[in-house]
Amino acid sequence: MAPTAEPPLPSGRRGGFPTADSLPPITYVAHRGGALEVPENSLSGLTAAYERAAAQVLDFDTRMLRDGTLVVMHDATLDRTTYSTGPVKSLTAAQWRSIRLRPGLQLPGLWLPEAPPTVGEALDLFGGRKVLMVEAKDPDSLPRLSAMIHERGLTRSVFVNTNRLRVARQAHRMGLLTQLWRSAQQLRKDRPRAWRGFVDLLDVDYQARRKDLRRAVASGIRRVWAHTVNTPEARDRMLRLGCGGIISDAPTLLTRTAR
Repeated sequence: MAPTAEPPLPSGRRGGFPTADSLPPITYVAHRGGALEVPENSLSGLTAAYERAAAQVLDFDTRMLRDGTLVVMHDATLDRTTYSTGPVKSLTAAQWRSIRLRPGLQLPGLWLPEAPPTVGEALDLFGGRKVLMVEAKDPDSLPRLSAMIHERGLTRSVFVNTNRLRVARQAHRMGLLTQLWRSAQQLRKDRPRAWRGFVDLLDVDYQARRKDLRRAVASGIRRVWAHTVNTPEARDRMLRLGCGGIISDAPTLLTRTAR
């Protein structure tokens, strides 16, 4: 499936674009575009997730190239998701344009190799049309990412995700919506109530212990969402425990089976 030139504007776009405050009480996120359904972190995958409208939020990851260009990629190397090998950070923007994504053979449908996007391309295509969740894999990229979000007027519609408290604090000081993800192991020792002043979204591991999840939900942080939830059973457990968002590689499946 080739990406369309540009997703159509939602019918309500003229009156203002979606923001974090406009999200429903139970929010679904297409993690990396929905990596069990579409090629992850690709324009064709993100476009398909946008057009299917199963998720209210589109998620993608960012890495920084050698010349400072921000690109959409999860891994630190090219090996798993492209036809090339080697570290992402060793490339320039010109070299990045020659890379081609390798669609997973297990994905439903027909997907063709395509150029991986830059962050600028993804923000221009989906910013203001969908709430976005953007993980800054390289902490040093945060000032540049912040500038790109501010320049496009997207500070209320892009969550900037990190696993590092220092980066979360920095993102908050930059006027960004801050998302902090935590593993099940981290949640055993975390005391998230202390983060209420700078975390807008606490992103918890669905495999965490019940008591750790309950502590997160009771932290006073406005949004507590769970990752990476790919079955109806896991989704239902997270909702029962009080999570208000489901981050999934299979958002179409989960919304189709929602009660």
